[in-house]
Parts: sequence; structure tokens; C-alpha cells
Amino acid sequence: MAGASGVSKMERLLGLLTVLIDAPRPLTAAEIQARVPGYPTDLTAFRGAFERDKVAVRTMIGVPLAPQAVPGTDPPAVGYRLHPRDAHLADPGLEPEERAALHLAASAVRIGGLEATGGLWKLGGAPGPGGSEAPVADVGELPADRNLVRFFTAIADQRDVTFAYRGEQRRVAPHRLDYVRGRWYVTGHDHGRDDTRHFRLDRIDGDVETGDRSEHRRRSGGGAGVRLAPWELGGDASVTARLLVDADQRPNALATARGARVVEERDDGSVVLEMRVTSRAGFRSFVLGFLDHAEVLGPPELRDDVVAWLAATIDRVEGR
Repeated sequence: MAGASGVSKMERLLGLLTVLIDAPRPLTAAEIQARVPGYPTDLTAFRGAFERDKVAVRTMIGVPLAPQAVPGTDPPAVGYRLHPRDAHLADPGLEPEERAALHLAASAVRIGGLEATGGLWKLGGAPGPGGSEAPVADVGELPADRNLVRFFTAIADQRDVTFAYRGEQRRVAPHRLDYVRGRWYVTGHDHGRDDTRHFRLDRIDGDVETGDRSEHRRRSGGGAGVRLAPWELGGDASVTARLLVDADQRPNALATARGARVVEERDDGSVVLEMRVTSRAGFRSFVLGFLDHAEVLGPPELRDDVVAWLAATIDRVEGR
């Protein structure tokens, strides 16, 4: 949304980053107000906007905008400046063909209404075919998340991150980001559980803190990305379902119940599966595919939901 000056907050932030990175010395608040388009002329309003932008800059690039002494000032003045290295990512060693493919993808997608090619310049440019920046038509737009840049930077720099998730503090070595069914996910090695885990970004509580690079322990293979099953695609409260599947349907269940765990193997060949459910409708559809060869054991509220849905369906079919 643009302010009274007609300059949006994101445009102002990008202008602020450009000014601070290009500055030969720390700039005072007054100089920043004069050089960056979009700041209010009223001093009190400017100070409020600038303080908010300092927080936003830290979120965007993972580096705090700390005050510095301005050389040669008397009395001493305080200013702000960003070193160019703070706005550049470490070179991941992309081949020219890989960089060109990344440019094509980034040019065709916008995140939160912004062009995604800006990050490619941090990797040394965004070349198109033959080294030129060939224009590519937009084919899609992805929503932004306030922690997206922080995770992207942590993955590129091979740093651990810590954050609160479902009431627990987690320390994770992130491997990849995925956009699945309208939501962003980060995949990484959860140090507390010593296993690969997926986390939905919009369920993270508060800010994400980036750790020292030496703390990052990347596991070989990095972990696969997020591939959600139908029973994981909803916004229902998460429950762990227990499903009993008959022996003759066991191979089919194990092949199709992606992410489910076998927690019990019975003497007759049947198995009990545990699976995380966030879409009760998707779970019902999966269970009904086995007809009378599967039974929901728990939790009670999920079992009752399936039974009630079946009863209501029978009533509709029989015209009751």
C-alpha cells in the first residue's frame, strides 16, 4: 500500500537499502530522510517510520541496522550504513546453465507482488540467454511470508535457525523451502529430534533467529521437500489418527499412506497406521477407499466424525 507520497513501504525499504549500501560513510537520519523517497517530512512521523524500517531491514537481510559514528563530525553525529557484503549471498557454485534456469523461474514468478530476480543479482547477476536479461512474462504470483527472507538467507549461508513452533523452541538446520497448496514450508534437520522435519511458516510464533555458521550441521542428502497427502491439506486442528487396515489391503495402504507410520503389526497380518491429519474430509476419503477393510481406532473425536459423516450420508441416500 502506498503512503501519502505515492511510494509504497516496500519501495521505500528498497530505496533505503540502496542508499545505505552505496553510502561512502554512515548517513545521519536527516540525510536518510532527504535521500530516500517516501519518508514523511514531519520529524516525529519520520522517526516512527524509520524505526519500523530498521526492524524490517533486519528481517529482510538478517543484519541489524546499528548506529555508527560519522567520521569528522563535531559534535559527534550518529549515522547508518550497510556494508555491501551484508546484502550479498555466498556463491553456491551454480553452473551457467543452472543460473539461467534460476533466472527463468525467478523472472516468471512474483512473491508478494515483487519481482523475484533481485536475489539473483546477489549471486552475481541474472543472465538470460546469451548473457542478456531477456524479459519473461509473469506466469504466477506467490504470497510472501515475513520469515521467508530469513530462511532463504539461512539456507544460502548454511546457518542454523531457532524459532518457536507449536509452543516449543526448535533449532533447525534448514535445507530447502517449498510452496505447497498455498503455503510456505521449510524443511530441515531438527537438532532436538535428530531427524528431518517440515515446518509451515505461517505457524511459526514470533521471529526467527539465525545462528552462527559453524553451528550448522548439514546432513547428507539434505532431506526431501514437502509432498502433502490429501489428509494434510486442510486447516483443521492437527490430530494423530490411528487406522487399522486389514491384511489384504495392507500393501495398498502402505503404498498410498505417504508419511504414515506402522505402529502395530497384528498376527492376522493387519496393521495399525498412525498419520497426522489436518483435513478431516481428505482423511474420510482415504479411509472410504478401503470400504470395510479399514477402521478408525482413534482419537475418539476423529472416529466419531467419520461415523457421523457416514450416518448422514446414508440418511441422504435413503431419503430420511
